[in-house]
Amino acid sequence: MVPVVPYESIAVLVVDDSMVMRRIIIKHLHKIGFSEVYEAPGVKPALKIIKDKTIKLVLSDWSMPGLTGMDLLKMVRSNKEGAILPFVLLTAEAQLFTILMAYRERVSQYVTKPFTKEYFSYIIDKVIRENYGSGF
Repeated sequence: MVPVVPYESIAVLVVDDSMVMRRIIIKHLHKIGFSEVYEAPGVKPALKIIKDKTIKLVLSDWSMPGLTGMDLLKMVRSNKEGAILPFVLLTAEAQLFTILMAYRERVSQYVTKPFTKEYFSYIIDKVIRENYGSGF
């Protein structure tokens, strides 16, 4: 699958309290062409990175101690710049209630764990196409 826009021009933030999961996601992002990838172990460091860098895509776990991925989504969506920032929740939470809650908060995509590399690549490409098309 050839990306519509050059992935290397898109800064991605991976938020997960599990260092192992962050490494797996980051490794796959590099394999599919992303070169500017940041990571955060929780919401507070993620907010600092979003403030300091030009992040174009957020991938966040839902279940983290303290503030959750849903909290991060709400915080990001509460300001003008974050209102349209592509945001993907990666989570083991597969109950209809949680999925609906995420979409009510305008999540871009909701991916349940475990997921395959192929499905992950498909979702990332879909989000990039929907948000940046070919004019990035």
